[in-house]
Amino acid sequence: METITTPAGNTLAFDRIAGGDAGTVILVGGAFSYRKFPKMVELAEKLAAEYRLTVVNYDRRGRGDSTDTPGVYDVENEIDDLAALVAAVGPAALYGWSSGAGLALRAAQSGRIPDVTGVVAFEPPFVVNHENFVPATDLAIELHRLIDSGDRSKTVRFYMKKAMGIPGFFVETMRFTPFWKNLQATAAATAHDWAVMAPFMRGEALRAEDWSGVKVPTLVAAGAKSDALLRTGARAIAEVLPNARHIELAKLSHNPNIAILTPPTGEFLSGTGEYADFSPVTH
Repeated sequence: METITTPAGNTLAFDRIAGGDAGTVILVGGAFSYRKFPKMVELAEKLAAEYRLTVVNYDRRGRGDSTDTPGVYDVENEIDDLAALVAAVGPAALYGWSSGAGLALRAAQSGRIPDVTGVVAFEPPFVVNHENFVPATDLAIELHRLIDSGDRSKTVRFYMKKAMGIPGFFVETMRFTPFWKNLQATAAATAHDWAVMAPFMRGEALRAEDWSGVKVPTLVAAGAKSDALLRTGARAIAEVLPNARHIELAKLSHNPNIAILTPPTGEFLSGTGEYADFSPVTH
């Protein structure tokens, strides 16, 4: 484990897997994710071993071994964290999963991290119409109350049901699985995920002017087995980005088979193979 201290005084913990000379990518996890999450570790190892990428797998603030500023939930702080991390490891692409994909895109849009070289966004949960689930606009009030109360189990259940739209039956079943304790460990950090995604989960169409700053080549990926909401959101963001390619992968869901997800990700980032084309898409 390596650490850096951000200009704001927070500690960010990360693992760095040296793969070769194909560039560096920073993995940005989504809600309930952390750097030791098994599928993030598997993705990191495969990208390094198979595509010669140096992979930086970090704990976002408030997760794992990274510190937080309790009660302060602002996407700008997480963009600052990424800026500090890129400054420490050198020019890097960003790979984001779910709300981590939203953070990666917002970081690229900000213009504050000039050394971002590209983005892979796997199923950012943009909610762009009212055909499926739309979270309540005042969701943060109850979420912050639950976090302040210290009841991590209730926080997890609330966020999964009310922010992610997971049916209650599935959420209650998860409580009896071994990984429930890991979900609880990152419960308080869900407020950061909501800060990232809330403006873009209102059932409104995405606007190109809000994303015109994402100049770097971007691959937006979704799984054909994922919910319609996620597939629709992936297509919608790809359509408004200046330089994006959209793919939908068969036999893949939001809980991805890393063996299926790795090849397009690795080829896009390393500039090799079928998915190496970074040329702009004409919309």
